[in-house]
Amino acid sequence: MTTKVLVTGAGGFIGHHLVNELKSKGYYVRGVDIVHPEYAATRADEFEILDLRRWDACLQAVRGMDQVYNLAANMGGIGFIESNKALIVHDNTLINIHMLEAARLNNIKKYLYTSSACIYPGYLQKSPDIQPLKEEQAYPADAEDGYGWEKLYTERACRHYMEDYGMATYSVRFHNIFGPLGTYDGGREKSPAAICRKIAMAADGDTIEVWGDGLQTRSYCYVDDCVEGIYRLMQSDFHDPINLGQDRMISINELVDIVSKISGKTIHRRHDLTKPQGVRGRNSDNTLLREVLNWEPKVSLEDGLKLTYEWISKQINNK
Repeated sequence: MTTKVLVTGAGGFIGHHLVNELKSKGYYVRGVDIVHPEYAATRADEFEILDLRRWDACLQAVRGMDQVYNLAANMGGIGFIESNKALIVHDNTLINIHMLEAARLNNIKKYLYTSSACIYPGYLQKSPDIQPLKEEQAYPADAEDGYGWEKLYTERACRHYMEDYGMATYSVRFHNIFGPLGTYDGGREKSPAAICRKIAMAADGDTIEVWGDGLQTRSYCYVDDCVEGIYRLMQSDFHDPINLGQDRMISINELVDIVSKISGKTIHRRHDLTKPQGVRGRNSDNTLLREVLNWEPKVSLEDGLKLTYEWISKQINNK
């Protein structure tokens, strides 16, 4: 019998890619979101427009399903999450608690929650040359205000639902996922997409704006590796939170230089120190990921950025 899987947030960037991956593996997929995918038609067997902040919508979403990948969230890049904390906490807490309880009542066998590297303590991320973050370093907690605390709380809720009700839950901490078919303008885009957009719109020799001094560091994971890692985790018997990202840390200035090289343009940087820039440094420790899944992300940053830049450039040129 074909396994039936619900993907929430299926109209979004990672959810859309995950639906494609699950369909390629032979699953029956129901996608749910408040919008359809923006850049390509969904491959889901059925797609329902539902507001998962509502209890009745969550019950409708999970009916008849075997597994849930809960990616639904109100989120965006650093500019959005810094200026919408109350909205994010309100919407995502409702979505996550309603979805967990609806899954329990409908006897969902496996439930995956997508958390974030934003749960890691600020006191560990004050320097650009930070040590990679290990899963157990989430506590003592000092998560990113708003978004990070909401994610950390839901990780705990997933653990309690497994302990008290026996529902197999999984929590994965994303580290800056990027790729084609994702938001690249409008204020919710993340740094790789924003930089690709700015450079795609610039002429050779132009100057682009970079938020902060550009010395802040991050690691970036291509979306194909992300969905592969999610799928592998759901096939495992590991139920504690786990990192999913690359462990190659670069500065934002270096990210600009890589995309500039891909574009074939000479691009200069103008730094805006008034804009949000997040923590000074963040990188994924993949030791546990390798142990649990016998796997780690494979796509290089340069290869992933080339595919992303080419897609964003095409979107801009076709407008």
